[in-house]
Order: sequence, then structure tokens, then C-alpha cells
Amino acid sequence: MYRSLGFMFALLAVCRAEAEPVPGGLLRVCLRSEPRTFHPLHADEGASQTIRYLTAGVLLKVDRVAHVYMPSLAASWKVGRDGRSIHFKLREGMRFSDGTPFEAADVAYTIGLLADPALHNGTVDAFRGSGGPPKAVVTSALSVSVAFPQPMAGVERLFDGLAILSARSPLKERAVLGPVRTKEYKPGQYVLLERNPHYWERDEQGRKLPYLDGVRLEIQGNRELEAERFRSGAIHLINRVDPEIFSRLQSELPTWTHNAGPSLEGEQMWFNQAPNSPIAAAKKLWFQSAAFRRAISGAIQREDLSRLVFRNLAEPAAGPISPANRFWYNDRLRPHAYDQAGALVRLEKDGFRLAGKTLLDRAGNQVEFSLITNAGNRARERMAVMIQHDLEKIGIRVHVVTLEFPSLIERLTKSFDYDACLLGLVNVDLDPNSQLNVWLSSASSHQWNPNQATPATKWEAEIDRLMRAQAAALDPLKRKVFFDQVQQIVWEQAPFLYLVNKRVLTAIHPQLRNARVAQIDPYAYWRFERLYLSATGGGSVQ
Repeated sequence: MYRSLGFMFALLAVCRAEAEPVPGGLLRVCLRSEPRTFHPLHADEGASQTIRYLTAGVLLKVDRVAHVYMPSLAASWKVGRDGRSIHFKLREGMRFSDGTPFEAADVAYTIGLLADPALHNGTVDAFRGSGGPPKAVVTSALSVSVAFPQPMAGVERLFDGLAILSARSPLKERAVLGPVRTKEYKPGQYVLLERNPHYWERDEQGRKLPYLDGVRLEIQGNRELEAERFRSGAIHLINRVDPEIFSRLQSELPTWTHNAGPSLEGEQMWFNQAPNSPIAAAKKLWFQSAAFRRAISGAIQREDLSRLVFRNLAEPAAGPISPANRFWYNDRLRPHAYDQAGALVRLEKDGFRLAGKTLLDRAGNQVEFSLITNAGNRARERMAVMIQHDLEKIGIRVHVVTLEFPSLIERLTKSFDYDACLLGLVNVDLDPNSQLNVWLSSASSHQWNPNQATPATKWEAEIDRLMRAQAAALDPLKRKVFFDQVQQIVWEQAPFLYLVNKRVLTAIHPQLRNARVAQIDPYAYWRFERLYLSATGGGSVQ
């Protein structure tokens, strides 16, 4: 049973295949940081999410190229007419990776875990977006219904990201239903995933999937070393290639690199507004001012970032939705224009003044702040330096600080010991419900001020209302009206300074076959179970 995603746009695909897949072998790729967790419901950063994606079993999947829902653990499903429930009929004879039988009780157990208020990530927050956690009712060993407090538009898509856990396995979250399971983890070196002996899926000829024996995820944060390992054949693919490295690889190995066009992802900057952060009181006042944030935004030359940092493989960004997402993009918005004089006027109206070449606030404090980003990401490091130079022109001193990714996440999510951050949030879906964990004021990825008990501002309360309204509206056109308003508020208030929208840039070794590049992450390995390695290499690209 396939369900179309309707109004969503068609994606480009790159496919390298040959007639007879060769079984066996390890896919070798790099993780750019240590995984913070192996628990799929706690995965909230790139490395852990990669492992979750490869190991987790889900009730249904989204084909990231064709944009249809595909049955997975569920053989079929039916959404209630009011959009408040969904009923699943599960496949027979399924087992977790340790041999424990899979039944409807496991789905109900997993749904029950989503009620834990301490549990936060994009998937969990999206399930709570209808006003509270859903509830599951087991109707038979292979049938289960999930009910939501309010209608939930596009409810099927939520289950593409929800890893089903075992209610009975002694291995708990280590018992998985995906094509591979975790075998070994050596911190600082690698994570080894091996074939799940109980994986259920077969190809059209009846051969067991996955074709590969497993995946070796090398922990390597240095992009240059990652590229060198790719050139030598030590790794088979790079899911995201930095523009500078992509340009070099494209020159050296043109058939190994793929530009799949505009992505859903962008680069953005934000200021820390968390009230419990240890930053100076004066900085908190600056960062809480929309006039200050808009002035900073107007002082940044986005065109230069696109041209010089991304080598014209990115475009200036206007908001949270990329123009590539044609239905949901608010096309009335334009990137904040570069206007140094206008930025100073905004600041002066907000009580700031320029004393020589130094900007002072109304209390006479020099305006300066640190900008953190992740070490080893050369594009972000260069962006930070260019932002530093741009803001120096309006009297603001910026201190660029690069941190290893675990330290960066620690500051963003626990200590809140930072002034401003330059990072990108990964969009894994076209639908705005996938961003509930960003826009709801109570959510964990509401980065400028996460996990609010009540909205700190009127405009955040309005975004809460609009996001819940669009999530509950079953008519896509009504939803778009609500979400266009969200984008307008974000454009005006600038809690995030959206800088550029990036292209999908990947690199795939010719030995790796059946790879299809999509514009939704994971770009190159989204159908891992059908990837295989050829002894000869040199396959065609379509």
C-alpha cells in the first residue's frame, strides 16, 4: 500500500546500478563526531541520528526520491477521517535483532515512552505537536491504533522517524528492527554495525536484504582527511561535502561527485536568549531586542557568503524554508538586505551609539560578543570570519570560537554558556510539522531559548498558536496560510538570522552501487539496505 505525499515536489535522483547485486562487504563512511547516544529515542545530533537511521525499524518509510509512503514494519495502515488516529496492521513473523518477536505491544510500548517529559528531540516533539503525547491501543497481536489529542495533518510522516523498541527484550533499545545492528564501538575510532540476522525485507528476486554485511562508521571530524580517505577508496561516500572540497573533488573526480541542486538545509546564526544562561546582563538585553537582531542581520553580506565561502553553491536565505520546498516556501519574503547605514539607524533608535569606531549601548558598554561554531567545518569557520569583518564595520567586535562538536552541543543544550552560534539545523522532511521541535516555545530545539514553560514573548506565543493550528488543519491550503504567517513573524523578529541555503553536494565512490541521491537527508544512503559494492567499479550515472 503506497500513499502519495501529494503536493510535494519531485526530486532529482542519481542512480548507479548494475543488473546483479554482489552480496557482502562493509560500507565505509565517516561520522563527523562521536555519537552521544545509541538510544534511538534520545538521538538529537548528527552522529546518533545516522546510527538511528541505519539500525531502526519504523512502521512506514518515506521514499526520499519518489515522495511516497512505503510499508515497512506495518503491512498496511489507515488514517481516521478526522485525522486524529491511525491504525496499523503489522507484518507477521517479524523479530528484533536478538530474536525477540515483534508485535503490536512493542508499538504501544514505544508510543508510551513519548509521554516522558524529559525526552526531547525532533521526532518526539513532532508527536507531541497536536497538544500532547499520543496514546496507543492494541487491538490484536498484529494490530494497533494510535490516537492523538487533536487532528494531526500528515500523521503518517511522523512514523518514518520513530524507531520501534522492544517491550520484552533484555537488550532494551539495543534490540533493533533495521537492516543492521550495533556490534562494536571504539570511542574516537569507529562504530561497527553488522547485518541484522532477523531483518525481514527481500528484494524483487527474493534475495535477503541488506546486500552488505554491515557499515563501518569511522569517527573523523576533519573534512580534509575525510576527503583524502574518499580519494584513496578507504571510504565509499561522503553524504555532505563542503563546497570548497566539492569543487576540488569535482575537478579531480567529476564522475564521483554529484550536485543534486537546492537542498532543504541552510546556515543560520542566533543569539542566546536563555534567561538562565551565565552571560552578562547587558548582552541579554541586546540579544532580546528584535531591533538589535535585525540590525545585525542587515549588516551581513549574504551575497559574499554565497560567492566566496560556498563558491556559488548556495544562495542567500530569507527564512526557515528553502525555495526548493516549493509548496511551503513563503515567496513574498526576501533575504534581509545588506544595508550598513540602515543597520546603524536601527541601532541608534534602540539606544546604541557609535563612538568613533566602537558601538556602545545606552549604558556605555562596548558591544562585543563571541560567536561559536564547530571546529573542522571550514565553511562555517570562514563564514564566522566574514561575519566578524562585516560587524566590525558597524563598531561591533566579534570573537570567533571554534569548538569540537560535543563541546558545542554541551553549551547549546546544557550549560547555555555562549553568546551567539553559527550552525545549521537539518531539515529531514518537507512538511512544517517536522519543525515543531524548533518553533514551539516549549521545544528542545527552540535554540535561542529552549524548553520554555510558557512563551517568553507575545510573538513566540503567536507562533505556538499558528504551528498548532497548521498541524491540526487537514486542508493543505489552510495549513499553508498559517505557516506563511509563521515565516513572516520569523522574518520580522529574526530569532534566527538565516544566511544561505545550500546545495545537495555528495560524493560516491564508483565501487558503491544502487545509490540514489535525494534532496532530503540522508541524501546518499537513505536506502542503505539496497546498496552494494562492485568489485570492478566504473558504473554509469543516471
